[in-house]
Amino acid sequence: MSVTAEELRSVLRPHAAGIAVLTGPGPVGVTITSFTSVSARPALVSFALAETSTTWPQLRDSDWFGIQLLGAHQQDLARLFATPGADRFGPDTRWRPGPHQVPLLDGCLSWLVCARHDVRAVGDHHVVTAAVEEVRPGASGDSLVHLHGVMQPVAQPALVRG
Repeated sequence: MSVTAEELRSVLRPHAAGIAVLTGPGPVGVTITSFTSVSARPALVSFALAETSTTWPQLRDSDWFGIQLLGAHQQDLARLFATPGADRFGPDTRWRPGPHQVPLLDGCLSWLVCARHDVRAVGDHHVVTAAVEEVRPGASGDSLVHLHGVMQPVAQPALVRG
């Protein structure tokens, strides 16, 4: 028996997914919730983009990627990079070229600059594994996650002292 796409989405909605913006030379970028750590040694991460993504053709042949982990204060930025046809790197977007001309967005919790390691077509997505070549800590603050179909901040829990 096969599970439908809607059935899968409905059971995954209560599972929080961190929100990041994936960027590449061009500049090009898109909001993703599929970012995950794969390995610490060697340092590898992965992300997936749908075959139907209008950004995938622009990133498909890129050798370098930037991954920006978004903070709770960056909901507007996440929406902008999730909107097809939007001027994502327009005058209102604060960014700078990073290593290998990978765009780095201002104000993020952290940045990773990654080199292509492997790309596989899996179902209706392309799964990219990338080698982390550089990391930069950024602004302190709470994370932005996708939960129950909406973007929302996740506050750090208060430390309990015993």
